[in-house]
Amino acid sequence: MSLRAFEAAARRLSFSLAGQELFVSQSAISHHIQRLESDLGVTLFERRARAVALTPAGQAYYAKVHAAFALLRDGTEQVRAPGTTRTTLTVGLLASFGTRWLAPRLQAFSLAHPGIDLQLRPDIGLADVAGGEVDVAIRYGRGAWPGVQAQQLMPERLSVVCVPGLIAGPDRPAKPQDLLRFAFLSSHARQPFEWDAWSRRFGLDLSQAQTVHLHDYNIVVEAALAGQGIAMGRHRLIAQQLASGALVQALPDAVLEDPGIGWWLVAPRGALGEAASAFRGWLMAAAAEDALDGT
Repeated sequence: MSLRAFEAAARRLSFSLAGQELFVSQSAISHHIQRLESDLGVTLFERRARAVALTPAGQAYYAKVHAAFALLRDGTEQVRAPGTTRTTLTVGLLASFGTRWLAPRLQAFSLAHPGIDLQLRPDIGLADVAGGEVDVAIRYGRGAWPGVQAQQLMPERLSVVCVPGLIAGPDRPAKPQDLLRFAFLSSHARQPFEWDAWSRRFGLDLSQAQTVHLHDYNIVVEAALAGQGIAMGRHRLIAQQLASGALVQALPDAVLEDPGIGWWLVAPRGALGEAASAFRGWLMAAAAEDALDGT
């Protein structure tokens, strides 16, 4: 994994973009590269304020590693049985969904559909499905996107979450207004709605909230785990953290269950191709199995 992290970070000159490509956090990429530098005894990257650059040693090593990965890809294609037909399906999605929900299930899809290669393209914005930028997309929201067809995969369940220590003691929040003493962690969205929808349902005036805007939901979760504030918990994505107790609900009785809010498969209008149809069928079945346990 350290070599893959290095190759992606060196190719993209960004730990953040490498993390999105490999569906791990930026800190995980940094950890892998630090370990690799320690093993090699050389510095591979120059860390700058808002960017990274390869050192001369890093440049030389990248040339070798990149060539090795290319050789492996070529070798795999040469060994592949003649006449084996493969289809690439490009899927646009949020990095958080890819990391926290889809990635653990990808092996099951590959076993069920060995002839389909998924190319996952993480992006905060909605990819141009209608224009063919991606074949299909998985998005989060209310499903009202123009020019496409959207089929809900599963509804989301929302509640305010944080680390246990943040709300420990006699001043534990008892009502929504008590949350205003904490920082509200929020992910970037063109049409933000989570905090607004939750606050309308439970009567909280957000005009007094101190909001910290973060790049995407993966960073929101990491910030919440670091005790930096409270987050809107998407239970589909943080089920593991809730089950382990790493995150707890600040107000267990204030849970928003709106059937219109959830995860959607977005596709061009009209009939889907064979690969997209197979992916949709598998995705719907996987989502149906992912029953929420009421945490």
